[in-house]
Amino acid sequence: MGLTRRPVLGGLLAALATAGREAAAAPPLELRLAHEKYTLSNGLEVILHEDARTPIVAVNLWYHVGSRDEAPGKSGFAHLFEHLMYEGSRHVGEGMFLRYLDRIGATDRNGTTNTDRTSYYETVPRGRLELALWLESDRMAFLLDRVNQAALDRQREVVKNERRERYENVPYGLVPQFVRAALFAADHPYHRLAIGTPEDLDRASLDDVRAFFKAHYGPNNASLVIAGAFAPDAVRALVARYFGPIVAPLPRPVRAAPPVPVLGAERRLQVEADVELPRLYLSWPTPPLFAPGDAELDAAAKILAAGPGSRLQRRLVHDLGVAQHIGAQQASSQLASVFEIVVTLRRDQDVAEALRQVDLVLETLRTRGPDEAEVQRAQARQTTSLVLAAERTSGRANALNLYNQFAGDPGFLGSDLARFRGLTPAAVQRAAAAHLPAARRVVTVVTPTPRAPRAGALRGGA
Repeated sequence: MGLTRRPVLGGLLAALATAGREAAAAPPLELRLAHEKYTLSNGLEVILHEDARTPIVAVNLWYHVGSRDEAPGKSGFAHLFEHLMYEGSRHVGEGMFLRYLDRIGATDRNGTTNTDRTSYYETVPRGRLELALWLESDRMAFLLDRVNQAALDRQREVVKNERRERYENVPYGLVPQFVRAALFAADHPYHRLAIGTPEDLDRASLDDVRAFFKAHYGPNNASLVIAGAFAPDAVRALVARYFGPIVAPLPRPVRAAPPVPVLGAERRLQVEADVELPRLYLSWPTPPLFAPGDAELDAAAKILAAGPGSRLQRRLVHDLGVAQHIGAQQASSQLASVFEIVVTLRRDQDVAEALRQVDLVLETLRTRGPDEAEVQRAQARQTTSLVLAAERTSGRANALNLYNQFAGDPGFLGSDLARFRGLTPAAVQRAAAAHLPAARRVVTVVTPTPRAPRAGALRGGA
């Protein structure tokens, strides 16, 4: 396998110490996640990463299904299955999946869903890996034995309650849905949030749900990462024993892959919400994860809003005092990303003036670009984030799966770091000019309005 036993991050962490003050002279960052990848006859991709430094093993199983794979009228199905997967399976009793893991001292056990994938993961003591693999394989093969009307009704209510807690009862909580619907047309896979709508969840029948599972949760649409302290030959045998006999019920689905949308003009959304402070959102559709321009826009977001010395923080918070908080991000996904600036204004401040000030800062970035020191700080922030995420065994397991699906190479971490190390002020300027034009974006204004929904209500848009 060629798996390294040395501390995989030590050299990089040492290099980071110089990144902020003398990045130009820092040694090249050399980091790779040594791994073995192979595929079972049923299509399951298996990725092994051996690291004996700690007596634990992380299991990270991705199904290549997310909200982008849901048919019209069936939103929220991928997220619903994130919950149904813990109901039990043929040989695992109702509610016993997590109990079994808790009994052996498992940590980091959970599931998450986004537009592009659903992830299940747990970290177990070295000698208890077999139990985790048995649990995951049993629900891959036999989940539908436990998916009955009672289970569907129970988890449907759990998901609807989660929607209320995370979106409907949260200040500004529904604004992301309004923005997403304005950025992506109704027939685009990213038009809606992964949580789904209450109406679609209520309409979901048992037959609908079972058909969705058969289409998307077979071994031929999944990748399994095992990372940590294990004997490779023994683990290969366990994987073959528990996952090898599982039959893919259907061919791997073909996923729609539309291009990044291009807005023809600026769109304005007016939202009323029962909140104390006005808020301004500026949103653009931008290149997908790992595509040209993605790293440059990550850096642009940090230059604009990361830390008190960033351009928007300095201008609107410290110099003018019109904003209470500013954030910016390049939220990257497989088909397209969203670059977003969010400005929470102080009470009674003029939104139009705040927008004018943001546009002045953006125009300077588009025409003059950042300076070398700003780019170096952005590089250091991103590098630190990637390295710290990969310090944990569970973080490396997730990174291997992420790079496998989105870059086609589980060991892409070194190349990911190189994307940021190679950035220049000119490259960031070109990306800002190309992808953040004032004429092609969605501007959303949230106006404090008593008796409006806390999460926001869309009152107008053009």
